[in-house]
Amino acid sequence: MTTPVISGDGIFSHVFIGAVDVEKSAAFYDAALGALGIKNLGPFGNGWVLFGRDKPAFIIARPGNGEAPSGNGMTIGFAAASPAEVDAFHAAGLAAGGTDEGQPGPRGHLPGAYAAYLRDPAGNKICSYTFI
Repeated sequence: MTTPVISGDGIFSHVFIGAVDVEKSAAFYDAALGALGIKNLGPFGNGWVLFGRDKPAFIIARPGNGEAPSGNGMTIGFAAASPAEVDAFHAAGLAAGGTDEGQPGPRGHLPGAYAAYLRDPAGNKICSYTFI
């Protein structure tokens, strides 16, 4: 089995998640995604906060129905360049109010996988992966 390749040439134009407290979630993602070189591109429109490297690819906003989001069964994965970036993502996310959903380390289900998992302040599950 060959090591999977994860690149920025994905199939999605963007990912949009809900958060009742957008400011609190934006502060969390500033820290966690900042460790991966992903920047807060600022507010937009109706209270949306945009993140990306060159263009908006990850958006946080208050859910249209105003209810707390339910991220059960869904995980959003962010690519890291190295295990050190995965470690920094996890540590920064915890320090910014996230909760641990899986400590940084090797993952046996994919050859060479190294990952960490968090829940953001709104309850969305995210992770960061690299392959070594």
